[in-house]
Amino acid sequence: MRSLPSRRRFLQGMAAGLSAAALPRLAQAQSATQPPATPRPAAKPSPYRVNEPVSIDVNARPLPSFDIRDRARTRFGALEYRSGLILTSSFSGFGGLSALRLDPKGERFIAVSDQGSWFTGRIVYRGREMVGLGDVEAAPLLGADGRPITVTRGWYDSESLALDGSFAYVGLERVNQVLRFDFAKGFTRARGEVVALPAAARKLPNNKGLEGLVFVPKAMSTGQPLAGTLIAFSERGLDANGNLIAFLVGGKTPGQFSVRRSENFDISDAVLLPSGGLLILERKFSWFGGVGIRIRRLALSEIAPGAVVDGPAIFNADLGNEIDNMEGIDAHVTEEGETVLTMVSDDNFSLIQRNLLLQFTLLD
Repeated sequence: MRSLPSRRRFLQGMAAGLSAAALPRLAQAQSATQPPATPRPAAKPSPYRVNEPVSIDVNARPLPSFDIRDRARTRFGALEYRSGLILTSSFSGFGGLSALRLDPKGERFIAVSDQGSWFTGRIVYRGREMVGLGDVEAAPLLGADGRPITVTRGWYDSESLALDGSFAYVGLERVNQVLRFDFAKGFTRARGEVVALPAAARKLPNNKGLEGLVFVPKAMSTGQPLAGTLIAFSERGLDANGNLIAFLVGGKTPGQFSVRRSENFDISDAVLLPSGGLLILERKFSWFGGVGIRIRRLALSEIAPGAVVDGPAIFNADLGNEIDNMEGIDAHVTEEGETVLTMVSDDNFSLIQRNLLLQFTLLD
């Protein structure tokens, strides 16, 4: 999604009127987060002008609490707040963070910006709390011709990301395309190849199209018909009954299914839990109802061509909480066995929005 009204605009408008057994599977599925050993050159304050990755500095300011109204509160539905950061950088290409994937330890990350950029690096922790980012690099997404997709194709709105071993899949919302990158061939210098999608995907609204990607690992093949399938969720592509359209790409059972839409929420991302469950991150905005985000739990076993799936909300937040335009979600399991959800926001390169990195423990 290109834009979500800021807190200021909203307030002005109102005033005007993995289980242990499953962990190796996700480790295999997300090995693309591992960078090459060769260090990158430092970046200048302006964005890169060539195709090479550059090292950048990212400043992090802590968010000690999540609830603005009650700073002592830590429990929010099935989630417990751990820590958060406000991220800024003098690198003018930093921002618009729309999707994020972590390694199994929750340390190394790869993210995409809706302006056609990769960001890679590691999260720095002090105990269980995030305190900063290190070794951050920025690079343009390259097309099959080796040139930035924003230059040769005019493709922006890189909104979603899924990993399968060394392969990274990126969804482009406005053109409703998916690119596959083999990170074994140059990490973020890898070239993207277009993935064949169902014809119906091309008919999605060009600003409400492909917004969330999840890859079901092939290692889950025992009793899992979706193993080896890329699941692509639309933000607000609606079927005949007003439900959210999604696609099963590749695998043994390709096709189309729907996610039941309720309370005017749209999908902004999704994540496959180490336990095998599926969470979708959703958001909404209205001048009368306000800004909100929620997380719903879906059963992977219920997803099949022609199905309409639904699930309970396990987390809700609004402008009384430290949220912004939340667009990305991922999960990892700590050494203590806790499942941690990490969310990131897209600031739309606006001075009155923020790049947030938030972490919660999934309790239920």
